[in-house]
Amino acid sequence: MIKQLSWKVGGQQGEGIDSTGEIFSTALNRLGYHLYGYRHFSSRIKGGHSNTKIRISTRPIRAVSDDLDVLVAFDQETIDLNAHELHSGGIILADAKFNPTVPEGVIARLFSVPFTKIAQEVGLAQMKNMVAVGASSSLLSLPVDVFQEVIEEKFSRKGQQVVDKNMEAIKKGAGFILQETGGALRELELEPSDGKKRLYMIGNDAIALGAIAAGARLMAAYPITPSSEIMEYLIKQLSRFGGTVVQTEDEIAAISMVIGANYGGVRALTASAGPGLSLMTEAIGLAGMTETPAVIVDTQRGGPSTGLPTKQEQSDINAMIYSTHGEIPKIVIAPSTAEECFYDTIQAFNLADQYQCPVIILSDLALSLGKQSVEPLDYDRIQINRGNLVTDSNGLKELENSELFKRYELTEDGISPRVLPGVKNGLHHVTGVEHDEIGRPSENPLNRKNMVEKRLKKLAGGIDFKDPVFIDAQHEEADLLIVGINSTRGVIHEGMERLEKDGVKVNHMHIRQLLPFPTDLVKPYVEKATKVVVIENNATGQLADQLKLHTGLGEKITHVAKYDGNPFLPAEIYNECKELLVHGHV
Repeated sequence: MIKQLSWKVGGQQGEGIDSTGEIFSTALNRLGYHLYGYRHFSSRIKGGHSNTKIRISTRPIRAVSDDLDVLVAFDQETIDLNAHELHSGGIILADAKFNPTVPEGVIARLFSVPFTKIAQEVGLAQMKNMVAVGASSSLLSLPVDVFQEVIEEKFSRKGQQVVDKNMEAIKKGAGFILQETGGALRELELEPSDGKKRLYMIGNDAIALGAIAAGARLMAAYPITPSSEIMEYLIKQLSRFGGTVVQTEDEIAAISMVIGANYGGVRALTASAGPGLSLMTEAIGLAGMTETPAVIVDTQRGGPSTGLPTKQEQSDINAMIYSTHGEIPKIVIAPSTAEECFYDTIQAFNLADQYQCPVIILSDLALSLGKQSVEPLDYDRIQINRGNLVTDSNGLKELENSELFKRYELTEDGISPRVLPGVKNGLHHVTGVEHDEIGRPSENPLNRKNMVEKRLKKLAGGIDFKDPVFIDAQHEEADLLIVGINSTRGVIHEGMERLEKDGVKVNHMHIRQLLPFPTDLVKPYVEKATKVVVIENNATGQLADQLKLHTGLGEKITHVAKYDGNPFLPAEIYNECKELLVHGHV
């Protein structure tokens, strides 16, 4: 029996590749296995190669594997593009319809399975993906009845006959493989799982659920990959809590609506990717100038311009920190797991209210769309903090004559009392130009100086963000400190394990708060490490530059860059770090 297995299904986009992986992995999740999945797909509706890679394990995992045990192929292109990942003796399940062949140099066991023919015999050629699910289950010695509940949930609205036909396709696929192999393949038999119930979700779903838990009642957004699932989730769920989702004409309208809603006291968010965030830049400055809370999600993808809409990259770091003309207080946080996506989103809304400023949740495609097992969420951890928000006139000074409320009052910590529109004695002026304490435009030099300092003072003493840095430091003095952000956390952990087996002392630090940068937490670990390597999916070392800027220790900091649209693999982390340790550079 084996402790883990890697399985991939591929074909032309629109052939049901996603649903094949979804049904197969969901059933395994409900058996209690730990899962991590990554989708490779094209930036088009139909056509072009697509695949889903699922890693199945008896222990927690947060990364795809280097190699592959089973490849399910609906066309020859899938074999040609992915067979090199198979370890020696790996298995290919391919539709007999296209007369599959194994590429030269690949040592694999090919099973030519009549996916399409069996599906047609059952009733519909499109059910070939269910035949493939059944064939895969036989290889792993899984009983086909584990798929019954998943199939019922997915197809019951189409009637019992559709459910029965899909289950029949699964059973026939399983039966064909058993006949071909003469029994289960023991080398692919998974050890029993712990049987525990876990969530199975993508980061975007966790962000959306976190927004609901935080009390958000409006999402305004324009669909864009890879953020659209946040919108889709909230379209289905937010109305149950008295909220609504508005699809705006563009991202400028979306952020403007979010600012307006937050000004009115309604917690609201928007979500987009690099191109959309570029359009939002001016309005984010408006939120900073008017000291209005706003939560914005940036799901990074390949850029610039339209770039690689459906591929992994972490090249928005500088844009999220530095974009917006002028100087405003702004918070940028970066979750690294689906659990953190949930809890950090709740924190983001609290931070926006506490510091009355825009908060950006920085994600990346692999985290936003990668599906992973998640331990049950602890709803007792949820706390709502609306900051210095005045909801009624109690305690407010009675306004006389033409007097206005000091919405932008100069305070010791820079945070002024904030009132909901309509609160008696809370009348004030709001404008995007520089203004005085009551909000009226002012170009007075002293007022300008005071107001700039007031706004910037809000974040000067640090912020109330839980765990701004994830630290896995087993060694007081490490040979190597590996630093990452967002989805690289799991793959760095696995690379570390391999380095430790080689006798290398490795510590790991994952940056979860980019702005304001947590220098006091980060610098001591950089100082103690012999070498520091930053792992990031961009070409210019944006996170490494932040580390150098804030620690002043640039001579020992280097970075490993990957910007081909694919996430890192554990072997790449291991090999690059070994190269650094041996030769002093990567």
